[in-house]
Amino acid sequence: MSAAAPERRPPGSGLVALGAGLLLLAYLVREILLPFVLAGIVAFVFTPLVKRLGARTGLPRALAATAVLAALLALAALIGWLWAPRLAAALEGAGRGLPASLTRVVGSLLGTHRLELFGTEWSAAEIASALTHSAHAWLARPGSPAHLLLWGGAGVFELILTVVLLGYFLLDAPRIARGLAWLVPPAHREVLYQAGREFAPLARRYFIGVALVALYAGCLAEIGLGAVLGLPHAPVLALLTGVLELIPFVGPTGALLITALNVIGQLPGEWGVAAFAVYAATLRISIDQFVGPLLLGRAADLPPVLVIFCFLCGGVIFGVAGAILAVPAALGIKVLLGVIYRAQEVR
Repeated sequence: MSAAAPERRPPGSGLVALGAGLLLLAYLVREILLPFVLAGIVAFVFTPLVKRLGARTGLPRALAATAVLAALLALAALIGWLWAPRLAAALEGAGRGLPASLTRVVGSLLGTHRLELFGTEWSAAEIASALTHSAHAWLARPGSPAHLLLWGGAGVFELILTVVLLGYFLLDAPRIARGLAWLVPPAHREVLYQAGREFAPLARRYFIGVALVALYAGCLAEIGLGAVLGLPHAPVLALLTGVLELIPFVGPTGALLITALNVIGQLPGEWGVAAFAVYAATLRISIDQFVGPLLLGRAADLPPVLVIFCFLCGGVIFGVAGAILAVPAALGIKVLLGVIYRAQEVR
């Protein structure tokens, strides 16, 4: 009597189990993920530069990685030295002028009318005062994100940890990659290697493209809102525009809404509406039709609904780190499934 044939598991089942385990681990340690994610992304993007530098100069990997890390830190310090004073002055001015700015914005929306809420009538000045008080109370509340960032040491510690991790990742990237591959069952490693070879250039282009798109959006906002329209808080709005550009679909809409309120408050009347319309059209058309497709290419070849869903799920479950990795994770799953399905078709 012949022995029963061993049960065949579907190709990729081991990878699915491994992925589920890693997701569970990431969820359990989600509070400390952000420095690792930021350092890992930067190291992933610049690892080819480390290899190229070592190959061309004959330097050991340790020296090549140290040189790349020093160059990145010098670039960050130069940007901070050139732009941080203007940003700090703009933030201070925005804080002092917040009540007046809110009063102008609410007044331009309400006119001479009063808004009735819960049986109480509110004037534009009263609404602006209430919003200002709420903003100040949120900033000063212990335990709030802004309070920790501005007054606590958590932000400084995370920055130092990110730099340390970045140096380690740049130095030891090959060994880290081999260690991650070792976690995969041997029968599935070839599938993982093939998916990695296809995924790496797409992910690298995605991260670089998103960063450049955010930089472009911030620079265009600085020029349009500061140099052209002369808004007093243009550096703050430019930074906000660049940061929110990192959030798919929802972020750019929020940035335009905040900018519209500022333009209306500073430039009331038809001139303000026309100026904002020209600025918004220039920004969105140039990014959506030219800069974005040129920089992202196939890396952005995902349905918009899927991108929004992944971003929201990543943000809700894993916080900021999950929001950053949501789209690359969806892209990686797409590539992995494509490799598995092609392997099944060959068999």
